[in-house]
Amino acid sequence: MHGKGLRGLSVATIVVLVGAFAIAAFYAPLDADQGFRQKIFYLHVPLAIVSLVGFIVGGLLAVQHLRSRASIWDLRSYVAIHISLILGVAVLVTGAIWAKTSWGVWWLWDEPTLVSFLIVFLLYATYTPMRFAIEDPERQARYASVFAIAGGAFVPICFGAVRAQEQEVHPQTFGSGELPGPMWLTFLVSLAGMALLFATLYRFEIETKLTRGRLRALRRRLLDDDAPVQRRSAAPTI
Repeated sequence: MHGKGLRGLSVATIVVLVGAFAIAAFYAPLDADQGFRQKIFYLHVPLAIVSLVGFIVGGLLAVQHLRSRASIWDLRSYVAIHISLILGVAVLVTGAIWAKTSWGVWWLWDEPTLVSFLIVFLLYATYTPMRFAIEDPERQARYASVFAIAGGAFVPICFGAVRAQEQEVHPQTFGSGELPGPMWLTFLVSLAGMALLFATLYRFEIETKLTRGRLRALRRRLLDDDAPVQRRSAAPTI
């Protein structure tokens, strides 16, 4: 059945996200330095993590496509990257807002985490134009898979190099030991909500594209079945 479980997933996403925003606003303590404006952290950082993981997932799905040559894996890889790009736009917007309120500027070009995410985002922004510039479906899927694999491998390498930097203005999320228990709880709930949002959007787009594909195939079959009938009925009138 099309969309089986999608309604339940959507409801769970709404519940967790609303709960995450509620505890971020009313439960999580204020940051000693940034005060209330630090609470955008619970939106910005989970979005960034889920977006980057989505790019890597797109690469893993592309590996499966090259191994099996099944078009469904190419579709799954494409949708994972597409959703990650949408979330990436939200990451850049919320990051700019946070930077403006904290540092007084919309962007810092000498901040490696910001710049590295922008590089990854711009890299994947070329994925869709490159993909649809190729008309042959098989070549399109194959080249897109190679791109997705290379990009997916680049993401951890890029951010691993960033984390190796000794001086960094951007806040460290894991391993910093700076977040108290209530902040960690709020962050994890927010991360779960963003992961559910990704899963919901992913499922919705997959089901939409599969349904459209089946409808197109059904129309073609109906046209093929009607063609002989039209020829037989038209013959006597000639």
